[in-house]
Amino acid sequence: MSWDEALDEITAKLTSIAAEHGPESVLPYSYAGTIGQLGYASMDRRFFHRFGASQLDRTICASAGAEALNRVYGTRVGTSPQEFANAGLIIAWGANIHGNNIHLWPFIEQARREGAKLVVIDPYRTRTAALADTHLAVKPGSDLLLALSVMHVLFREGLQDEAYLDECAHGWRELRDHALRAEHAPENAATIVGVDASEIEALAQAYGKAGREGRKPAVIRMNYGIQRAENGGHAARAVAMLPVITGSWKLRGGGLLLSMSGAFGFNGAALQRPDLMQCSVLGREARMINMNELGDALTTLNDPPVKAMVVYNCNPAAVAPDSTKVLAGMGREDLFTVVHEQFFTDSTDFADIVLPATTFLEHKELMGSYGHRLVQLSDAAIAPLGEARTNVWLFGQLGLRMGFEPEWFAVAEDALIDEALETRHPWMQGITRAQLEAEKQVPLHFPETLPWSTRAWFTQTPSGKAELLPVPVWVAPTESHVTAQAYPLQFLPRKADNYMNTTFANLSGHQQMERRTAGVLEMHMTDATARNIREGDEVRVFNERGVIRLIAKIDEQVKSGVCAARLDWNKLSREGANVNALTSQRLTDIAGGATFYSTLVEVQRV
Repeated sequence: MSWDEALDEITAKLTSIAAEHGPESVLPYSYAGTIGQLGYASMDRRFFHRFGASQLDRTICASAGAEALNRVYGTRVGTSPQEFANAGLIIAWGANIHGNNIHLWPFIEQARREGAKLVVIDPYRTRTAALADTHLAVKPGSDLLLALSVMHVLFREGLQDEAYLDECAHGWRELRDHALRAEHAPENAATIVGVDASEIEALAQAYGKAGREGRKPAVIRMNYGIQRAENGGHAARAVAMLPVITGSWKLRGGGLLLSMSGAFGFNGAALQRPDLMQCSVLGREARMINMNELGDALTTLNDPPVKAMVVYNCNPAAVAPDSTKVLAGMGREDLFTVVHEQFFTDSTDFADIVLPATTFLEHKELMGSYGHRLVQLSDAAIAPLGEARTNVWLFGQLGLRMGFEPEWFAVAEDALIDEALETRHPWMQGITRAQLEAEKQVPLHFPETLPWSTRAWFTQTPSGKAELLPVPVWVAPTESHVTAQAYPLQFLPRKADNYMNTTFANLSGHQQMERRTAGVLEMHMTDATARNIREGDEVRVFNERGVIRLIAKIDEQVKSGVCAARLDWNKLSREGANVNALTSQRLTDIAGGATFYSTLVEVQRV
């Protein structure tokens, strides 16, 4: 069909469904397939706000870790990548830097040439772990206990910076008393964490002594792997507290980086127009559906049920947890599904209408960053291929066909960029589209002082200091090695090294780079021998949610009690089921994030 026919058909179907079941029976489903300000969250949000559709709680990736930093520091700002070159100890905690943060790696290499040590904390022997000076192969879900054990040593040995804590931290004495409890001592925590007590002791001593007596400081690159466990939010909080305890924020090359996204104060409200919900049929905010609970939303939710889904910037059929339920829901005959995509993904297989989408090379965008301090303008390198259209164009056209107000939906990209830059954020004052058109990238007006080096930085927390209360308490995830019974192995549904989630999975060049781990289950020899499994055997990996078939690969990438397989498209997986047939819709302790790494399974030779 033509674009006009497609837009008319979509408009008619959504209108009919809303009339019969209410506008909340329509569900948008998107995430970060494009991460620019316009393509990620602008006209699309306006459309669904004005329509009155169910809102989507977009928490599948970063919500728990982001909220953890907000609770400690008030926003997400950290050590710049360039400053890592000045560190004497670099800790990659749940971060595969060499695999997916490659622009940071040169600065780490520079620091190591000058004597710095790299410690990796990760259940899997990633590319980064293989290149590290020390790899602590912790058990999945134990990061919080490890952080508390490190704190135990820091306070026991008097390695805290009390002057900095008094000035910049709220509740540090309560945290000290909590960390010094016996269960946090390395000799007591080691068994659960899965490493030797001496390794915890050595890590804590090295971290606490960095930056003292002429030594270079310690810096932590924490990434979102740490928060994809059931206790992941408080684990990220605990790790974020470590540089507060030692005061490493005061030194160049010290501190912590999770994300710089809090430094970019774009005017999201102007782009997304949440106020338009008051103009919808509902006249109020629509219900919120957590994107990690898509399986339940499509199979059990009522009042009203989801009768239409519009998918863009995302491949839910492959990436959403508990995919047995997700695929059952997406396969419903009575569900009208539209997918705006660049390739024929798992999700397009369930679509009634597939719409061609542009790539980032084909449209203009305004960009912030997770890992640097530059506002950037990304021009289109080429005209859109074929009949590909942008998110802005698509949802603007749908809004106009619905009869919505032209002043909100007949808006060009440049006008949206101007709206995004109309902000009161102090670090973005004076940055204009004209300047970006001329220079392409403009530094934020960042303070001269180092992040979080003085109390002056803590303007967005209740106490005006780093918030260390409530103290983080380690609780074993519902599915962990501590609770394992019917399903005794912890399962790591890893991201592939050479894809971006499931993006690029259809490209033969990327598939070739992934050939070592494609379709395999990596196991430790101890676990394989106990199950009479040999290298190359076909195995069933299963739990109460589902089953997948893989080929056993026995190696040292995981330790005993843990097995791992990588995320792929369902249609590229054996028997059409990928790792998310095994993951659950259970949410993280804070911010409703995904718990991919709190998964137990059993393995049998076929």
